[in-house]
Amino acid sequence: MEIPYIVEPRKDTGLNNSKIGIWLFLASEVMLFGGLFSGYVFLRIYADYPWPERTLPVLPGLINTFVLIGSSVTVVFAWVSLKLRQWRKFQIYMAITIVCAAIFMVLKGVEYNAKFHHQAIRLDDYTVIEGHSYKQKDAVDEAHKNLNIKAKSLTVNLRRVDDAYFDTLDDQYEKAGFALASDVTLSDGTKLAKDTAITKDLIDQAKEDFLAAVAHNSNIDIDLGRQAWATVKGKHPGVKYYEKVGDQTLKALVDEELKSLKKDADYKTVTPALSFKSKGEALISVDPYWGRLSNTKEGEASTLVLKDDTSISGVTADSSITMRVDGIDFRHTVIKAEEKGIPKDTAIKNSWLLKNNENMREVWEKHKMVTKKLAEFLEPKGKEPVENDIYRINWQEIAGLADKSVADIEKLDYHEIEALFPGDLEGFAGPDHKKIKYPEVVVPREQVRFESVFSPRWNTYYATYFTITGLHGLHVIAGALVLAYYLFFGRKMYEEKPEWLANRVEVGGLFWHFVDLVWIFLFPILYLM
Repeated sequence: MEIPYIVEPRKDTGLNNSKIGIWLFLASEVMLFGGLFSGYVFLRIYADYPWPERTLPVLPGLINTFVLIGSSVTVVFAWVSLKLRQWRKFQIYMAITIVCAAIFMVLKGVEYNAKFHHQAIRLDDYTVIEGHSYKQKDAVDEAHKNLNIKAKSLTVNLRRVDDAYFDTLDDQYEKAGFALASDVTLSDGTKLAKDTAITKDLIDQAKEDFLAAVAHNSNIDIDLGRQAWATVKGKHPGVKYYEKVGDQTLKALVDEELKSLKKDADYKTVTPALSFKSKGEALISVDPYWGRLSNTKEGEASTLVLKDDTSISGVTADSSITMRVDGIDFRHTVIKAEEKGIPKDTAIKNSWLLKNNENMREVWEKHKMVTKKLAEFLEPKGKEPVENDIYRINWQEIAGLADKSVADIEKLDYHEIEALFPGDLEGFAGPDHKKIKYPEVVVPREQVRFESVFSPRWNTYYATYFTITGLHGLHVIAGALVLAYYLFFGRKMYEEKPEWLANRVEVGGLFWHFVDLVWIFLFPILYLM
């Protein structure tokens, strides 16, 4: 039986099945993205920290806007070509649409890649430093910003030890000469002698024994619990769990019986952790996302606890972060200063960044002059620059004024200063550290409140940015795959039922227009505001 209304429209709605379906689907999509946009707006309005503004490179987003608008036009041309029975033109226009989708995703990938390689640090005084971090001189591997500790001892939690961490650090453990700190007897009778070197096989053996012992003891507890309950219940039938038998509740009697039964139970000895000691003070270098130092000050006694509860004790080594700075943000510093009644300029002047780095003080003095020139330029006269302009220094300013002094800047008006800044092409996806040498700063680990690349981990803004643009990107991929199917496998349908294929392309085009419309909202909200 042939399904009705595949090609011809229904009399009551004037629409065929697929068009009704796509409109219902798009209604649900509107609710999805509407909720995301609304959530973004409320997060921005009620943010308890300075919301990032104008932080995304505009040119890739602008190009992608025109790319999607162009693809919306070509998908319509492809549909019209089918209606006119011009297969070759349909192929050309649909191919252009798919190429546009590919260009969009490539540009989005370039943008994402730049974010995942751009470092940000929030200091203890809430100053934010942006830039690129570089390998430390004492780092064990190629990581840029590790937590380093001169380890004396190591404790492995067998309940939680993670193979991913151990497999990465086992070479360092071996070089450190970690060996068992004392004799250990496992539950199966295996004896591990003191000074046995740490290995993956040793940890696996101990972990397997630990889990087996815990399971064995747990089974005994279950059996004894049932036995205790049956014994007490048999002596006092009809009595409920919390009801009293004499001076005691039935529960207390069960607990006493269970305690008595456990005295003669065949429990196995559980070894929950293994302790190791090193030959001396061996340097262990760990990704900062993997754990936390109890004391970040260099030279102080500290314990590095990994996320799997592996504990490395010793003395904190140099764990500073070396960065080429391409952005500074004092807005949060100013907010915290106002809460404490400290003048804004005093808070910035006394910030760790300016007090300990002469090159950063010079950058700030230049920025104050730029802000002054901006105030003179703004219309109407007397209008003040916004806080983002006053307390945030972007990469274009740092790069453009690198070879200028404060006196040089004072002689220029704001238009002349802006002309010195790198253009959008030079910073297509953000600051290019290969072409421009940015000022360097070494941040001690004890000054770091939080660090991250520009990923969802950094703040709410980037969490919503990646969520919405990522979801939109999946829609682009899905839409492009459907349209590509019509292009590469639609010939047979075109020859048999050309109008049916035209209807399908029209439905695919409606989805594609929706994808374009979502981006038209996304671009100004995320990139321009």
